[in-house]
Amino acid sequence: MRRDYFDLAVEGVGDGADTRSPPLVRIDFHGPEELLRERLSRGESDGADDGDLLGADQIDVAFRLREPLGEADDPEGVVGVTNRFTGDFVLELNETATDVLPFIHAARDATDDGDAQYRVEIDVDGARLVDYDKDTFLVYDHEGNLLRSESLIPSGVEL
Repeated sequence: MRRDYFDLAVEGVGDGADTRSPPLVRIDFHGPEELLRERLSRGESDGADDGDLLGADQIDVAFRLREPLGEADDPEGVVGVTNRFTGDFVLELNETATDVLPFIHAARDATDDGDAQYRVEIDVDGARLVDYDKDTFLVYDHEGNLLRSESLIPSGVEL
């Protein structure tokens, strides 16, 4: 699936954001709906009937850098949503660290108990397909190493 099929917008980040509301990332898909629906669907190997859409506990969200974080003004990377059961990519889109990391920091700042949350909404040409409330967002460096200090990892979870 082409990365340019996707537009990403965030809410709840920046100076005017409500610091007690979880931030929102909205991904709008402008491609063949059946392709996205197929990737977001659970199969028999996932323990469900074909066609059921993946739930929040069945997907993972991550950001992997393409270049070192400290060496570029605005390091580029890829946001990926994967099927937790198969490891297959549901979608990928190009973003920069200056877009993603403030989002993660806003999710941390929106909670008093340390367990950050955020919301993901995936639309097809403006019509809602799925939405997820998530508490994990992993960030990897350009060599594939987990950046724990930049990631959202719920308390009690060991990776």
